Amino acid sequence: MMSVENNKELVRRYFETIDQEKYDALKDFCHKDFVFYPQVDTPYPGVEGLIESEKKNFDAFPDFKMPIKAMVAEGDLVAAYFIFEGRHTGIPFAGVPATGKSVKFSLMMLLRIVDGKIIEHRSHVDVHDILRQLGVN
Repeated sequence: MMSVENNKELVRRYFETIDQEKYDALKDFCHKDFVFYPQVDTPYPGVEGLIESEKKNFDAFPDFKMPIKAMVAEGDLVAAYFIFEGRHTGIPFAGVPATGKSVKFSLMMLLRIVDGKIIEHRSHVDVHDILRQLGVN
């Protein structure tokens, strides 16, 4: 079992890789049984689902920034808190055509580590808040 500090460093490097859009390198961080859960419990098995989701974020909000503001770990779990900021100038987001509006919202990620690799990545964000900021009621 890796130490919690090693787990946090793995997660930090994983999100840096996403931020740099180095999608091929993500496979190095992910366990062979990796599952991504964007919202509630909708599983996207394999790293491909994560890559597809992240590409959509970059395509909808090309200038977005999502720095880690806090990270805590216990056992095989790492939780990371982010502030997302970006302007909606790209492809539609949740069916909403580009508005040119800026959004700022918080999100949480919960990741589980097995054998030094990320096996589970859960994303928790208030999509209704994002839509409200984009002008959708």
